Amino acid sequence: MKALFVWLACFVCTTSAFAGNADTVKLKQHLLAITGTAQPRNHQHTDALNQVAAYIRHEFEQLNGQVQEQVYTVAGKEYRNVIFSAGPADAPRLVVGAHYDVCEDQPGADDNASGVAGLLELARLLNTHTLPFRIDFVAYTLEEPPYFRTEHMGSYVHANSLYEQQAKLMGMISLEMIGYFKDEKGTQRYPLAPMKLLYGSRGNYIAVVQRFGNGSFGRSMLRNYKKAATLPVKSLRAPAFVTGVDFSDHLNYWRFGFDALMITDTSFYRNSNYHQPTDTIHTLDFKRMGEVVDAVYTSILKLP
Repeated sequence: MKALFVWLACFVCTTSAFAGNADTVKLKQHLLAITGTAQPRNHQHTDALNQVAAYIRHEFEQLNGQVQEQVYTVAGKEYRNVIFSAGPADAPRLVVGAHYDVCEDQPGADDNASGVAGLLELARLLNTHTLPFRIDFVAYTLEEPPYFRTEHMGSYVHANSLYEQQAKLMGMISLEMIGYFKDEKGTQRYPLAPMKLLYGSRGNYIAVVQRFGNGSFGRSMLRNYKKAATLPVKSLRAPAFVTGVDFSDHLNYWRFGFDALMITDTSFYRNSNYHQPTDTIHTLDFKRMGEVVDAVYTSILKLP
């Protein structure tokens, strides 16, 4: 594992960093490590999942806080969420999460190595601040089929544990595919045709997705995010029956009555590489990914 870290550092040393808080050199380093397993990091290949979990843990351990693994068993195999916690232990907490597994046999650069890379960079950036609340940065396993929408999702296991602890949760942010952007007309699709008139046909924005009645946390985050973002931001509040609104880990926090939202490049409504072998690192826009992370970072700093 140590040799892998050295190789990655050498590989990305010529990449110029985005001129913001987020470091695109580090984002690319994380993407290379997460997508570089010998086998796809799906539920069948626990060695690949554990390799990525070890990388995530290693990155978290460079920071000031507590790192733990939430290990659970499905069909006789062990799977793990990796959690980094910082801030006062007894304070209200914010959860920021992203899943590191993939669907079937594909590299999953956008889905969802991009979200995990953003998670790691956010942890690094926010670790330099003393905040009045606790933040749990959680890398989830088993978000993808065949366990999607089941109690075996890593985010279900984590949300359930917070519910059982009666934890005071400010809210949850799911980073779900944050690296794919297109400026051309006709590159953005929608679940309902009239939405194109409101949101446009260019896949050049980041979306903040919530359900109706999401509470004050969602309103505060959206307001902060729109002010902080240097790329276009589109807001969607919709009932769960709109396809895609609950297609990530935030779903499980809703199930337990917590406020949660998703920040996304809109997944399969834009990225034709979704769940395909073509979902590679070469399709991603690291500059705009850095801008997405920057806006989340600034938004969290401004939370009450």
